[in-house]
Amino acid sequence: MTPRDASDANSSRWSDLERPPLNPDALRRGLVREGGLWTGVEVVQRTGSTNSDLVALAAVGKAAEGAVLVAEEQTSGRGRLDRQWTAPARSGLFFSVLLEPADVPVARWGWLPLLTGVAVATGLSRSAGVDTALKWPNDLLVTVGGEERKAGGILAERAGDDAVIIGVGINVTLRDDELPVPQAGSLALAGAVTTDRDPLLRAVLRSLEQWYDKWRTAGGDPVASGLQETYAAGCATLGRVVRAELPGDRSVTGEAVAIDGDGRLVLATEDGVQEPVGAGDIVHLRPA
Repeated sequence: MTPRDASDANSSRWSDLERPPLNPDALRRGLVREGGLWTGVEVVQRTGSTNSDLVALAAVGKAAEGAVLVAEEQTSGRGRLDRQWTAPARSGLFFSVLLEPADVPVARWGWLPLLTGVAVATGLSRSAGVDTALKWPNDLLVTVGGEERKAGGILAERAGDDAVIIGVGINVTLRDDELPVPQAGSLALAGAVTTDRDPLLRAVLRSLEQWYDKWRTAGGDPVASGLQETYAAGCATLGRVVRAELPGDRSVTGEAVAIDGDGRLVLATEDGVQEPVGAGDIVHLRPA
């Protein structure tokens, strides 16, 4: 795999001693093993979007399942609904992975972003010592000063007929004066016991490998794999009154009561209707 590296030679990029660069060789030694999921780990200094790069590499046969592409800095990182995701160089973990769940029915591939959320939350809780929660469908929340803040997000994209690219962005050392919006947060602001990105990334990718293996072994069944139960247990959206802003300028307000078998959020409306939401922007209106 040969990703595009748009770095420049400006040595000032390494001037922040609190944000040392990742160690690609150490990451490969810790993650790539015979019989394991991860087949390669590449780190580039600067790129537009690791998701876009990995999609392009897969399209020309230069990336296969288990490829991991990490950027020290993303200039055109994307979230859901084509929102921009930007952060200072080396202030977070910005990476994408390529998965080919050929033995899982395509109808169950919609669970992959939720599976990644569980894996990321589990890995960070263990390695950073930070309590995390998931906002449906793909946001990672931490608590800063008694308030929930978004510290990470997940974006899944199809790559041809056989593969899915999953991108993850996590704010690690972002400081108050660097927050893009007041609702943002970081592991450091949430009191993480470590902000060393090497062990954090290894923990997240190992957790993702474990959950992906369980899910695939169960044929993508969210119940048999334990995914549905685990996601619901860590989902901060359940039990709240929320507004779902849906495609077509439609919105639905109700209490989030369940995650159904397709990974959709089920809202109980004032009309007594239970409406599943498969895509949309969720606004938390009331604490659980």
